[in-house]
Amino acid sequence: MRNTGAIGRLRRQGWLLALALPLAGVIGWFAPTLLLGPRVPVHLATHRDIVQSVVASGRVETLYRVDVAAQITAVVLDVPVDEGQIVAAGQVLVRLDDEEARANFDQATASVRQAEAKLRQLREMSRPVAEETLAQARATLLNMQQNFERIEGLFGRGVVARSQLDEARKALDVAAAQVRAAELQAVNLRPGGSDELLASAALAQAQAALRSAHVKLDYTVIRAPRAGTLISRSIERGDVAQPGKVLMVLAPAGETWIDVQIDEKNLGLLAEGQKALVSADAYPRRTFDAVLSYINPSVDAQRGAVTVRLRVPAPPEYLRQDMTVSVDIEVARRDGALVVPADSVRDADNAQPWVLKVDDGRTRRTPVRLGARSSSLVEILDGLAEGDQVVPATRADIVAGRRVRAITR
Repeated sequence: MRNTGAIGRLRRQGWLLALALPLAGVIGWFAPTLLLGPRVPVHLATHRDIVQSVVASGRVETLYRVDVAAQITAVVLDVPVDEGQIVAAGQVLVRLDDEEARANFDQATASVRQAEAKLRQLREMSRPVAEETLAQARATLLNMQQNFERIEGLFGRGVVARSQLDEARKALDVAAAQVRAAELQAVNLRPGGSDELLASAALAQAQAALRSAHVKLDYTVIRAPRAGTLISRSIERGDVAQPGKVLMVLAPAGETWIDVQIDEKNLGLLAEGQKALVSADAYPRRTFDAVLSYINPSVDAQRGAVTVRLRVPAPPEYLRQDMTVSVDIEVARRDGALVVPADSVRDADNAQPWVLKVDDGRTRRTPVRLGARSSSLVEILDGLAEGDQVVPATRADIVAGRRVRAITR
């Protein structure tokens, strides 16, 4: 009986031992976690270069565009250029039917020649004839005056009858009238006289009509007002061009610009002269440089955005008008700044950002002052020192005041 009781006790102790060993293992496994906290990956504050950028999309633009239109109504004979073609200043874009305009020009040319001939005839023929006629009339008047005086003397002595005296007086009056008429004609034909003024005015009027006809004839050939690229064309051979109707749109050659809409929250980061890296959506692997040159003073209230314009000093050959581009504007650059990964900062967009810093194995909420930001890094201006450990914000289960075992990434 004694042996049987001893065996029972041994069996009960064995079961207890069997239960105690696993329990001791479990306690041994969880004891560090319970006493020292969970193992948590952390980030280190380090000194690195950081570049802050504002990213947005925009479109390629020119400062202005030129609407090419006709000045007259006429049928289109030829359109020797195509949409997208680069044209030089003065290059022919459209030819219109010029039959009527050319007939008017020829008629105006003939009118000018006629007016010139009339003025030349006045100066070379009519004027000398008038002067000669005046001289002849004056000579006749002098002769009639002398004849009248002679007959008047004879009449006084009773040698001739009164009828002869009256005839002499009448001849004298006629000669005087002829002199006055000749003088008036000569004066009118002299430089500055009425006849010459009328002939000169007729010539000027004909010349003005010729210039007008020449301008209208020129309107039948529409040329590029300046060098550039034709970005649209809405006219074909046989169409009727009408005044004011846009036939083509020309983007003048010159500096290339990019218009971008920037969220107004980034307005304080922008400044003229900042550099940017641009890529066209059609060529995402090819980039080119641009410079921020203009910031619109007003904000679009509906979109909450401000328009900025970037100048492209050396546009690539593949760039086209209205292309969609992605713009990366460099707004800040810090060399050797104290930084932490962006996912380490909590409430980064609020007035009081903070990090969860590991201090002597325990987390502590630490306010920080932020500087430049990139897509992956944030500059810490105050609140941390190099080598400080911070818990990623993704670990929402780790709160301030908790013990943790930091694992450096």
